[in-house]
Amino acid sequence: MTKTHFEPSIKSRPVYGVLEARTGSEHVFVANAEGAEAILDVAKVADKDFWSAAHIIYVPGRSGETFQAALKALGAPKFYVASHISSALNRLVRSLEDCRMGTQFYLTGTEGLMGQAMRDIMAAGISHMSIQTEHRGSLARRVQCVHCKGIAEDVTTDPYQCPHCDLHLFVRDHYSRRLAAFQAVRIDAEDHGNVPPAEEVFP
Repeated sequence: MTKTHFEPSIKSRPVYGVLEARTGSEHVFVANAEGAEAILDVAKVADKDFWSAAHIIYVPGRSGETFQAALKALGAPKFYVASHISSALNRLVRSLEDCRMGTQFYLTGTEGLMGQAMRDIMAAGISHMSIQTEHRGSLARRVQCVHCKGIAEDVTTDPYQCPHCDLHLFVRDHYSRRLAAFQAVRIDAEDHGNVPPAEEVFP
């Protein structure tokens, strides 16, 4: 999977980099699906001692078992495969209770996973300087309807119909770090019923 290229956008839209092995007391990886490839890229340059202090939290998603054996072979003493993002985040939050000074965090995969993981890490008082992100895989978005405040996961079309209030929404690049979600507004607010066909723009 090639690295994702994002066109320049508004300031609130997250910007992602490329994961690199850093010096730290522990290395916590949170990834889903093709995010595993970014971890394996780090493995190409990190030594064995690096992985002896690693904790990998992985959600296979649509990738199934494709990357699990390779991730396990890295030798991290803590390797957890979660069935859902919510389970992975619960594991992450529990691990933060025992977090040591100098722990480095590596988030990779979809924006929905990275945004929620970053929110939880920073809520624990950890500096953003200790967090790296790299997007891999699907562009599907976690979206909040600004009208009913409902949140939808894995939105791939624009416009899309809110599953909570049924309004047809325009998905904006405006991003809330507090909610870890993109914001969406009613697309036919000034001309009710004038809704363009939905197109898959976040595959």
